[in-house]
Amino acid sequence: MLEALACLVGHWIDTKGVLLFLLVLLVTKYIRDLPSKNYPPGPFPLPFVGNMLNISIKDRIGSFKKFVETYGDVTTLDLGGGNRCVLLSGLRGFKEAFVEQSDTFTDRPSYPLNDRLSRGLVNGQHLPPQFKNDPSGLISSNGHMWRQQRRFALSTLKYFGVGKKTLETAILQESHFLCESYLAERGLPFNPEVVTNNAVANIVCTLVFGHRFKYNDHHFHHMLKCSEDVFQLPATFWGSMYNQFPTLLHYLPGRHQSAFINLGTIKQFIREEVEEHKEDRNPSNPRDYIDCYLEEIEKNQDGAAGFTEENLLYCVVDLFGAGTETTSKSLRWAMLYMAKYPDIQEKVQVEIDEVIGSARQPSMDDRAEMPYTYAVIHEIQRFGNIVPFTPPRVASKDTTVAGYLVPKGTMVLPMLKPILQDRNEYATPDQFNPGHFLDKNGRFVKKDNFIPFSIGKRMCPGEQLARMELFLFFTCLLQRFTFTPPQGWELGLEGQVGIISGPKPFKICALPR
Repeated sequence: MLEALACLVGHWIDTKGVLLFLLVLLVTKYIRDLPSKNYPPGPFPLPFVGNMLNISIKDRIGSFKKFVETYGDVTTLDLGGGNRCVLLSGLRGFKEAFVEQSDTFTDRPSYPLNDRLSRGLVNGQHLPPQFKNDPSGLISSNGHMWRQQRRFALSTLKYFGVGKKTLETAILQESHFLCESYLAERGLPFNPEVVTNNAVANIVCTLVFGHRFKYNDHHFHHMLKCSEDVFQLPATFWGSMYNQFPTLLHYLPGRHQSAFINLGTIKQFIREEVEEHKEDRNPSNPRDYIDCYLEEIEKNQDGAAGFTEENLLYCVVDLFGAGTETTSKSLRWAMLYMAKYPDIQEKVQVEIDEVIGSARQPSMDDRAEMPYTYAVIHEIQRFGNIVPFTPPRVASKDTTVAGYLVPKGTMVLPMLKPILQDRNEYATPDQFNPGHFLDKNGRFVKKDNFIPFSIGKRMCPGEQLARMELFLFFTCLLQRFTFTPPQGWELGLEGQVGIISGPKPFKICALPR
């Protein structure tokens, strides 16, 4: 009996000693992992969870904005387990990092969800050695592959008319179809989301596929829905959980699983288009991006550049998603603001009537004579802020930003919202005010800190296309319609949280002028 008791006591002491030893190890590791004094300031991290408890699941953007207000434009955050990142939110920091040190902050970080979406990989499975840290596509790829893919995309889009009259004609034709669709609503309340998304997507389809889709094409509607689901996944709870526990989430049900299935559906849709192009293309007369890419696959001998049919699918997914979601959501914000602020809408229509009239469609040449309309479009982008964060970067070597240490391998989260709401630049940053972009004589004023497309080598490659679409679509719609709230309704200005932040679903009336 005494021997048994002694054995139990000894075992308890041994167990207690082991637990104490493990606790000391964990505390030692926690203290060692705390950021040094040379790091940017930030909230104090808790063991294991870091600063995750400081980030609201319902309002992440609001949480990050509070970090900026408290700790400044360069802030250190711990995303759990000592996984530190730098939140970058000031124009000065953006210029220092992405322009002055562009080569240091060009690459994207590697994380499980990005690997899954950009290469179809789970924990690096079946990854060729040469692409170990280089996802596919335009948005996520790095290094030599990214430079070659971006160069090709920019030159090809330019070849097919971005910034030229040929593409302007295509946008105006699509504007006509969009206006006819609005007209068919007969001034009754309707949700403009689906048809507007269709119209913007058709511009990308014209460039990539060589043709547009009819608005009643339900298969195409499904593709657009799948694209939105995939594109927004990283900003959801399920996206965050996948990054924390990729192996576990690989087997669990959830929104991430449906997004992965939808990605496969989109790729199959694109693959069918590619196969049709392969059957009837003429190398001497390319019709679109796919034709040009297939030609590049045949003649390019640089294997590391990533010109393969599989990478073509991922590049088109990126062009399709980014090129549709951003402009479509901007136009929906535009209609919502016009219905919400009828006095501003009226001033835009007066300018349209004076410069363009009603007998012809707008032209990009009209933009210089329409400072108020141009200012309104800028304010829509500033106030709507559809991209609160640009895709993250990673430091390729030890460096400093704003005098603070940023070690090699540190992820950088570039936040645009504080820049577009800088009180030193905008008199009423929390209000919709086109006067932010006008001088006292009513002339348009360009602002250095207006960077909705970011800056530097990885700024949005579709900026010129988006600017053309926003001006022509917006001007055509305001030329033909006056937007009002449904009778007795009060329109709200709440946005949806996501990688691309659009307004919550709403209904408006499009009254023919």
